[in-house]
Amino acid sequence: MLRNWKSSPVLAVTALVGVTAVWGWTFVIVKDAITKMPVMDFLAVRFSVAAILMLVLNPLSLRHITWRCLWQGVILGVLLGSSYITQTFGLQWTSPAVSGFITGMSVVFTPVLAWLMLHRKINVYTWVAVVLAIVGLALLSLHGWSFGAGESLTVACALFVAFHIIGLGTWSPHHNVYSLALVQIATVAVICLVAASPGGIMLPPDSTVWWTVGMTAVLATALAFLVQTWAQSIISPTLTAIVLIMEPVFAGIFSVAIGSEPLTIRLIFGGLCVLAAMLIAQLKRGVKQKS
Repeated sequence: MLRNWKSSPVLAVTALVGVTAVWGWTFVIVKDAITKMPVMDFLAVRFSVAAILMLVLNPLSLRHITWRCLWQGVILGVLLGSSYITQTFGLQWTSPAVSGFITGMSVVFTPVLAWLMLHRKINVYTWVAVVLAIVGLALLSLHGWSFGAGESLTVACALFVAFHIIGLGTWSPHHNVYSLALVQIATVAVICLVAASPGGIMLPPDSTVWWTVGMTAVLATALAFLVQTWAQSIISPTLTAIVLIMEPVFAGIFSVAIGSEPLTIRLIFGGLCVLAAMLIAQLKRGVKQKS
């Protein structure tokens, strides 16, 4: 598997699961940080630090940014940044649980949009995996339902996430992975800086928040989106969407392990449903490759 890491679907899925674990962990550490500084300011600093770090670590990646890589990376960055902004503003009028469930609906939007835009067939295994993922995500995060401005904005977030997954899956095989990830993150940084600038951009007020910014910038942004960009050059957008549903599973695990969230039957069964969805998606891919 390691010898063929550049084209290994199993390694790509494993790496993506690792990314969702990091994102799940950041739910816990970011919770305190955003009580000390505005959310958009936090995102602006986080993505700016990530973009600068990636550029410093590999300045030669600029050589691989062609015009095609630039405009496609900017489009992907706009989609990614839009998902963060709509989700953040949506949270002002809806609960995090409902927001998480609606955002996770990207697992439904992704295969449907891929079918509409790219004419990719939706087989019965995919639908079973999608349904299981939705049930699992609902068990993990849904504790009531209402629909208003917050929910509408979060639906838009889920659509942006789905479009980003599809676009990344379509374009990433044609570009240098590092360069494309850098363009995306830099684009999000610019969007967040513009969104936060009207009231003045607030820097982290203490060392604890700076530590959170550092962890989220390095692990949850620079490394995470680099891994996702590489993984999506190998695996399909639909499988990517299903794997990324592991994020709320890990958020629940870390909330129980280092937070105050109780371990419930609901949490256990929700996680099992998501894991079953991933297994079905992977088994179907394996059968197809052997046939």
